[in-house]
Amino acid sequence: MIVRPVRNSDLPALIELARSTGAGLTTLPANEERLAHRVGWAEKTFRGEAGRGDADYLFVLEDDDEKVVGISAVAGAVGLREPWYNYRVGLTVSASQELNIYREIPTLFLANDLTGNSELCSLFLHADYRNGLNGRLLSKARMLFIAEFPDLFGKKIIAEMRGISDEQGHSPFWESLGRHFFKMEFSQADYLTGVGNRAFIAELMPKFPLYSCFLSEAAREVIGRVHVSTEPALTMLKAEGFSYQGYVDIFDAGPAIECETSKIRAVRDSQALVLAVGTPGDDATPFLIHNRKREDCRVTAAPARFAAGTLVVDPQTARRLRLSAGDQVRAVPLSPARESI
Repeated sequence: MIVRPVRNSDLPALIELARSTGAGLTTLPANEERLAHRVGWAEKTFRGEAGRGDADYLFVLEDDDEKVVGISAVAGAVGLREPWYNYRVGLTVSASQELNIYREIPTLFLANDLTGNSELCSLFLHADYRNGLNGRLLSKARMLFIAEFPDLFGKKIIAEMRGISDEQGHSPFWESLGRHFFKMEFSQADYLTGVGNRAFIAELMPKFPLYSCFLSEAAREVIGRVHVSTEPALTMLKAEGFSYQGYVDIFDAGPAIECETSKIRAVRDSQALVLAVGTPGDDATPFLIHNRKREDCRVTAAPARFAAGTLVVDPQTARRLRLSAGDQVRAVPLSPARESI
């Protein structure tokens, strides 16, 4: 398996992937025109023709038969071209000494605090390939790219995690809050956002703080929680150093997690090494390996052995990276010690 930049010929496969995501993956709408525009823009981004506020580094995961089975992306910066909204979950305190009443009321404050940060987004892996190292490779390849080209990204990386919705695409949070202001289904609002129509959010979203006690119990229970299919991704990102700081999505209340770029484990611990081709041996461990290129970027995960400034991989891994012995790579153990392999 290899992660590489998207290209125009991937469009049919991306459309099929987008159709299978279900509601809640805002940045991957099943819209051919929008996806075609995004692919074209991603190609410009990898060529260095986009500013950070417009940069969209879109990657695909392909197998050895060159079948595209997954997608992931990094946005250079959010909110610099159009408003970026989240709810900040805070507290409102009400107290009366005379009545001996003290209450802390969880409150949602509409915020643009995450503006300007880079974002991990659009992560989706075909169900038939959710095994082995594939999910970690698809997600973490972006971190190794960030480590190689830190000047392209912000000082903080965020990731909006998919919130809770049912098989029909109904979100308890949306039903209790968003529907009253937008008068549309959650899936439609999510789709409009995904195809770039964000103006309606600023026009219709309530600007005042919202007391969570006015929401339904079902809505309150999902604030800051992720969809069951997103739980593995959340666990993985937490192991890389990401944490929840009280920001949630305005539509489904899924958590937005964040980490300083330099403190992401895969960024912090990655090293530039010389590639050696041979037999890694029985003591080899899975490494994430990047060929240190931008437009021709290729990242894979494979058993490797680190020794004296070199990384020993087998011939197949070298071929996947399109490298030879003596070439430079950037590499890091695929998983931190506390995350099971």
